[in-house]
Amino acid sequence: MTSTTYDVAIVTDSTCDIPAELLDEHQITTVPLYVLWGDEQLRDGVDIDEETFFARLPDDPAHPQTSQPTPGDFVRAIEKLDAREVLVITLSKALSGTHESACQAREELDVPVHVLDSYSLSMGLGWQVLAAARAREEGADVEAMIAAAERVRERTSVLLTVDTLEYLHRGGRIGAAAKFLGSVVQLKPLLTVDHDDGTLQPVERVRTRKRALQRIVDGTFERIDPSKPTHAAVLHGAAPEDARKLMHKVLERCERVEPVVTTITPVLGVHGGPGTVGIAAYND
Repeated sequence: MTSTTYDVAIVTDSTCDIPAELLDEHQITTVPLYVLWGDEQLRDGVDIDEETFFARLPDDPAHPQTSQPTPGDFVRAIEKLDAREVLVITLSKALSGTHESACQAREELDVPVHVLDSYSLSMGLGWQVLAAARAREEGADVEAMIAAAERVRERTSVLLTVDTLEYLHRGGRIGAAAKFLGSVVQLKPLLTVDHDDGTLQPVERVRTRKRALQRIVDGTFERIDPSKPTHAAVLHGAAPEDARKLMHKVLERCERVEPVVTTITPVLGVHGGPGTVGIAAYND
């Protein structure tokens, strides 16, 4: 089957957490961030996959760090594409320099490049990218593709919990959630992405992991309407059983749903750690 050639290419980064089959189906190019582990510089999802990363993380005495793609990484990825125009949608610039690298790359390219900040992460970013791709498949130009992504961002809820705040604290990405530090160790945080500024924000604390998982579901459906067509992604870091349970609860409550279960990329795993679980969802 010959793939369609589009005038506008879509590029995103590896933190989108879009499953590989959807990336292929919608002809989306990803540019990897980096996991810096000791002397190793590993391309996210290329040189190290999720399974290898989470198996290594708990026992390795060196804690990994992360780094954004270089402008040259974006330039090389885009130069390989046969497109008259390019739309790049990135991880929130409040959380990473990835957006700035894409903006710098734009100045070095001959084709028009539009760079959109998703103000989100994981499938909060991924759903925006998929919305732009689906608009493109319906004949939209780049302005309409951007509008489709922005509409999804305005409607998307991202709620997640981490097993411990230690990884967010080490990585410096904890932001306002820092007020959870120093509290009772057993309390589990519920976090959200603020799509107005792209930061990670605390929502509440609960006493048990089981309660945190239930609050992710309940909180999601306080923000979106399960009676309307819904796109729901359950994301997890080395917690497949918890992810399965969350998706089961989503399917029980939604009448019409596009379900996605995905493992967070190693770069996000550096900051969330094993046991990260969340839901990114929106209504049509």
